[in-house]
Amino acid sequence: MISIQKVEYEQKSILRNLLELYKYDFSEFDPDEDINSNGLYEYKFLDHYWTENGRYPFFIMVEGKLAGFALVRSLGKDESNKTTYSMAEFFVMRKYRKSRVGQTAAHKIFDNFGGIWKVAEIEANIPAQTFWRKTIGKYTNGKYEEVKEENWEGPIQTFSTYNE
Repeated sequence: MISIQKVEYEQKSILRNLLELYKYDFSEFDPDEDINSNGLYEYKFLDHYWTENGRYPFFIMVEGKLAGFALVRSLGKDESNKTTYSMAEFFVMRKYRKSRVGQTAAHKIFDNFGGIWKVAEIEANIPAQTFWRKTIGKYTNGKYEEVKEENWEGPIQTFSTYNE
């Protein structure tokens, strides 16, 4: 069984550890990503998930075991008062990939946040682009747009989780 669990403040160190694995994997696609003098990648926004409104950290669980995480961020409301959400970070450990864990987890997260979604991938991360196009395509029955934005190097899928 695949489930989503909110990360409590007391579990922050567990999320920090998973973020190291994520950043290590991500370094393959981002030449600027490197470890610090302590041998860690670090994630500068980690504390913000408990100090700022509109940030939501989740563990992805498989049969009660940690399988990854998702960090969701509210980007604010649009002119029609709909909230826009961003999948800020999303990680599934390698052993759980290719078994629909990521797709199922993403769909559960989308179901929990009614609004407009933006899911962005960097240009070099072709596997992430493939995953998100397939996952969002299935979730929306193909009813999503792919856009480019001025301050981002790569595709962004946008869609609504409102029943329209």
